[in-house]
Amino acid sequence: MEGEDFDQLVSFFDGMARTSWLSSIHEKLKIQSGSWEGAHVLDVGCGTGRLLLRGIEEAEHVTGVDLSSEMIKASKQNFFLHNRAAKSTFLIGDAYELPFEDNKFQVSLSTCVMFLLPEPEKGLKELIRVTSSGGTITMLNPSRKMNQLNAFDYSKKKDITGFEQTTLLKWSNVSTRRHRYTSKELTDLLTHLGAKKVIHQEVLDGLAVISTARI
Repeated sequence: MEGEDFDQLVSFFDGMARTSWLSSIHEKLKIQSGSWEGAHVLDVGCGTGRLLLRGIEEAEHVTGVDLSSEMIKASKQNFFLHNRAAKSTFLIGDAYELPFEDNKFQVSLSTCVMFLLPEPEKGLKELIRVTSSGGTITMLNPSRKMNQLNAFDYSKKKDITGFEQTTLLKWSNVSTRRHRYTSKELTDLLTHLGAKKVIHQEVLDGLAVISTARI
C-alpha cells in the first residue's frame, strides 16, 4: 500500500488506537520497551501519534515517521493540542529508507507495520541501523494464530463489540494476507540481523506478540 491509501483512514486508525484492546497493548508495549527517560524515541508507522504521547513526559524528544501525509498532519495536531509540539518531530518517510543518521535513537518502536511490508527484513535492518548500541527496538506483530475466526472468538470471549470488534477483525483480516510470525521466527530474524537479546510477550491470548530486541 502507498501512503495515499492510508490518507482517508485517519479517523479509523485514530479510533483504533484508542480502543480498549489496542490501548492496553500500547501500554504493555511502552513498558516492555524500557525507560524513555531522557531518550530520543522513534515510532515507524506512527499513525496519529497516540503511542508516542504515552511517554512524551519522560522522553527528551519523540519522532514519528509515516508514509501518509494525513497521518503526519494528525500527529502534529494531537501533539499541538497536548501542548507538546516542541518535544516532537513528525516526518513523511519510508520504513525502507529512514531519513536519519545511524545510532540516533535509544528507543525505536513499530506497531502493526513490519508485518505489512513486502520485505520486513529491509525495514528491520533500517530500524537496527538508526538505533544506538544498548538501545531497544519494540514491535507489535500478529502471530501465526491470528485469523478472522480466532479474532472473532476472542472478541466474543472478551465481550468486545461494535467499533472495537470491527477494528480487531479488520486487523486480523489484513494479517492473513501479510506476514505472521512465531516468537522463535522473530527471534531468529532479529538475531540474524544483529540483535543481542530478544524477549516476547504474547497479547490477545496469543493472537499477537510484542517483541523487544536489545541492540
